[in-house]
Amino acid sequence: MAAAPTTASPLFLREPELRRGMELLYFGNGHLTRAIDRGLAAQGLGRAHHRALYFIARKRDMTVSDLLALLAITKQSLGRVLNELADRGLVETRAGDRDRRQRLLSLTPEGAALEASLFDALRERLSEAYASAGQSAVSGFWAVLEGLIPEDERRRLRELSDG
Repeated sequence: MAAAPTTASPLFLREPELRRGMELLYFGNGHLTRAIDRGLAAQGLGRAHHRALYFIARKRDMTVSDLLALLAITKQSLGRVLNELADRGLVETRAGDRDRRQRLLSLTPEGAALEASLFDALRERLSEAYASAGQSAVSGFWAVLEGLIPEDERRRLRELSDG
């Protein structure tokens, strides 16, 4: 059972409160990502591979340029990740319908199965934390995280939600 959360001070914009939030983000994210590290390591893959698999699963026929913008990594880094995922039969690419130069990405059945198994580990952790915190806390958590994303980048988040 989770420990009772500390209530934020009415002076929640002071440095100690901001540092507590940063620490919670850091440690929470660390434990969340470590929940999938074993599954990735068993496949000989890393976190960059997981991020690519996750976002390709969220939006079928995502373009390489859209994935590049989402991940905010270099073309060279993304190329290495995508080549390895394709070589392993986890991701496939096809030319765009309107623009043949465009490369559309999708997961193979094997890639979808791997992504789903990795997400199961994340789902378990998130579900426990959400259940412990309650609906209003989850909504507040989402609002804070969304507030960290610059307004001009929130479109990408909405596009993922739209499928």
